[in-house]
Amino acid sequence: MRWHPKGYGGRRRDPEQVKRDGWREQGLLAVSVDDERLTWPERELVRQLGEKLYGPRSAGEGGRDG
Repeated sequence: MRWHPKGYGGRRRDPEQVKRDGWREQGLLAVSVDDERLTWPERELVRQLGEKLYGPRSAGEGGRDG
């Protein structure tokens, strides 16, 4: 018999489910600037918000410009 501390073990949620639950339960939004489900203006808005809140991305972190 295996014993797991509370919150460990069991079924692992996929990343999209974690993001969806975060939005619905806590109002947190996790979105990639390269998410193809978004239109270009939506991706640009995400990029601008990220830069405003956290500063520009470094050149080594990928993306179209770097």
